[in-house]
Amino acid sequence: MSIQPRKQRKNRYEAPLHKRQKYISSSLSKDLKEEVGVKSLPLKIGDKIKVLRGDYKEQEGKVIEVNYTSYKAFIEGITFSKPDGNAVIVPIDPSNLMIIDADLKDEKRLKNIKEAS
Repeated sequence: MSIQPRKQRKNRYEAPLHKRQKYISSSLSKDLKEEVGVKSLPLKIGDKIKVLRGDYKEQEGKVIEVNYTSYKAFIEGITFSKPDGNAVIVPIDPSNLMIIDADLKDEKRLKNIKEAS
């Protein structure tokens, strides 16, 4: 793989879905790191997270949507109110999130964790 920024960006923009999922990873809390044995996991709907940076710092919520095209996660309860009064869910970059409680009921996810460690 190249170290040129233009080629790095191109690879990211043109990545297939199975590679995009890896890009949407967030770090785990200390307790989860010890329990699972890895430092980070790809975000999944149902994970409980905490925002580490930005305007919504220290807020917690569940992941309600993961957008693979824009590499963003949508968290329940983190909204922005528009001037007309409507509330819009704010997309947040996964690098600014920490997984507090991962949804470990999925067998495929557990299998991937065991293969990674």
